[in-house]
Amino acid sequence: MPRFEAPRPESAPPPRAGHNNGPPLDPAESWRGFVWRKKCKQAWKVPREIALRRLARAEALGMSYRDYTLEILERGRYL
Repeated sequence: MPRFEAPRPESAPPPRAGHNNGPPLDPAESWRGFVWRKKCKQAWKVPREIALRRLARAEALGMSYRDYTLEILERGRYL
């Protein structure tokens, strides 16, 4: 009974034994995703005093804490 195989380009070498013909995994992509999630968590984790100062400034500007902090993180400057 023939096994179903996905079509592959003529230039591609045949799969090795044990290969399931799935899509290739990009190890760099998974690493970048891991680092991105880690740095995002780290960026939002600030000492209490800084968070209170940002909250007071955000309220004075009529913004939410989240919006004010996003502006700081995106632009790299204080409003």
